[in-house]
Amino acid sequence: MAVFTAVSLDDLSQWIKQFPLGEVRALEGISSGIDNSNFFLTTERGDYVLTLFENLRVEQLPFYVQLMRHLAERGIPVPAPVPTHAGELVVTLHGKPAIIVSRLSGASQLAPGPEHCAEVGRMLARMHLAARDFPLAQPNLRGLDWISATAPTVMPFLSAPEAVLLRAEVAFQQDFAASATYAALARGPVHADLFRNNVMFEGERLTGCFDFYFAGVDTWLFDVAVTVNDWCVDLASGVLDAARVRALLDAYHAARPFTPAESVAWLPLLRAGALRFWLSRLYDLHCPRAAELLTPHDPTHFERILRARIEHGAPELPT
Repeated sequence: MAVFTAVSLDDLSQWIKQFPLGEVRALEGISSGIDNSNFFLTTERGDYVLTLFENLRVEQLPFYVQLMRHLAERGIPVPAPVPTHAGELVVTLHGKPAIIVSRLSGASQLAPGPEHCAEVGRMLARMHLAARDFPLAQPNLRGLDWISATAPTVMPFLSAPEAVLLRAEVAFQQDFAASATYAALARGPVHADLFRNNVMFEGERLTGCFDFYFAGVDTWLFDVAVTVNDWCVDLASGVLDAARVRALLDAYHAARPFTPAESVAWLPLLRAGALRFWLSRLYDLHCPRAAELLTPHDPTHFERILRARIEHGAPELPT
């Protein structure tokens, strides 16, 4: 993620001693993303990722950290948090909560085919099922409440057509969230940000997924919709690629079958996923925070996706 808080090897020389990792050998800032300060960390014991949390409160962190531990213990390929000698998972560095997790092998697949999408769909269903007995609860902090509160903040920066679209879609999502169909949807902990750059592959084999710091309890279908909106689109137009959509949904459905209510809610939640990321990118662009390494994402990408879902719909869920 973007480096908001600079960290040096000297900063870590004493701090790292509270972990069973030996001495620090190398440290490199990770420039992609815009929410936390992340670093590749190499120690005597191996390769890890160090994260400093820039926005999340200390009381929110147990949900994310314990969810990763819970999933890792159940065989889901996610980063495993490294405890200190005292058993703590979250500690302070430069006044910020910090965590060290294992580093996954492989590389992001930025030009996925149907075979990659099937792997992602299968893993996502396994993740949802593995988290059913997770004891902690926290709402999706970028859900409808956040959308409703944030939309007025960005409205002054928008063109007239953008403002019309944003107002209409927020109203649509508020109405749908009050419906009986929405109330019937299965819920549980979700990743909520399973983009291509958050999943690792070696060839066609998925080796892991990471960046759980937007996770929360929401509908499982919203998580599927966010994933499809990234993995299965033509980047230039935002239009869905039918072969990739089918591969991802069929693989997910084989592990965790979709319900009748989810079939009805599918298109509204694809729109909800597009709205969430369009709005967050608008906010990051127009209300930026200072960072040492910061590359805001283009909001128009998810505006195109939202318009494409409204105009063209989407392939149906498997039944």
